[in-house]
Amino acid sequence: MKPKFPILKNFKIFGIISILLCATGLVALLALPFGQNFFNLSIDFAGGTEMEFNMRQTVTQEIQSEVGALFRETTGVDASVTSSGDRNEQVLIRSASIDSETRAKVIEAMKEKYALTDDDLYGSDDVSASVGSDLQRAAFLSAAIAIVLMLIYISFRFEPTSGLAAICCLVHDLLIMLTIYVWLQIPLDTGFIAAALTILGYSINASIIVFDRIRENLRAARKEPFEEVAERSVWQTMGRTINTTLTTLFTIGMIFILGVPSLKQFTLPLIVGILAGAWSSIFLSASLWAFFRKKLRRKKV
Repeated sequence: MKPKFPILKNFKIFGIISILLCATGLVALLALPFGQNFFNLSIDFAGGTEMEFNMRQTVTQEIQSEVGALFRETTGVDASVTSSGDRNEQVLIRSASIDSETRAKVIEAMKEKYALTDDDLYGSDDVSASVGSDLQRAAFLSAAIAIVLMLIYISFRFEPTSGLAAICCLVHDLLIMLTIYVWLQIPLDTGFIAAALTILGYSINASIIVFDRIRENLRAARKEPFEEVAERSVWQTMGRTINTTLTTLFTIGMIFILGVPSLKQFTLPLIVGILAGAWSSIFLSASLWAFFRKKLRRKKV
């Protein structure tokens, strides 16, 4: 198949675009150890108390201020108050950890002021900071272990250059997911772990298809430069990558459109991760493979 435009020759352009997309996620990730948080960490990771009420009316800025003042008056603690739900009729209160007795006082105060019932209390949870830190470590550890195991597998199944290229693509996809979490301030909760591991598995599968075709073409190639082999391999797998991505997006897209808010917060990063995986497998994987292969050959010479 004759390529319509050279992908490997334009690697710098695609690489710059990827770096710009990954930059926010990388900066936010590196800032965490220094006490700077750009994510909207849920209590799963940050620790604290979270309460959600159905106000049965649109939650305006005025209502948010009233609820914040009521919470501070009842507990003596400042809280972050935001609206939630499809119609913005729920109010979400997040604060430092408070005990169960104080939470009960807040619930009674909300019932009295806004004529709420027990059914209007959607949630009242408290997570200690130590538990939140443990979950953060578990999230990064699970992703790191998955990446290392994939690197080992691909290095044995194909070659070390394929493993390095695949891992770069995986990190790229995860950083773009994190960028979306920062830009849209999507709550970073335990669902992120499931979304990240799902994207890791999906993205590595797309990259393996490209590397498998490269290996097949290398066997048949005689004196053809490996850059040309990689270029041809990308175009030969292009249709498969696009079709798989579209069919997956159709399913997840319907869940995003028709699902409840909690599902939308889970599926939106998945959609972004799938698109990032398609981008990296088409425009980055073969180019990185050729780049690492050239570097390693120079070292041997």
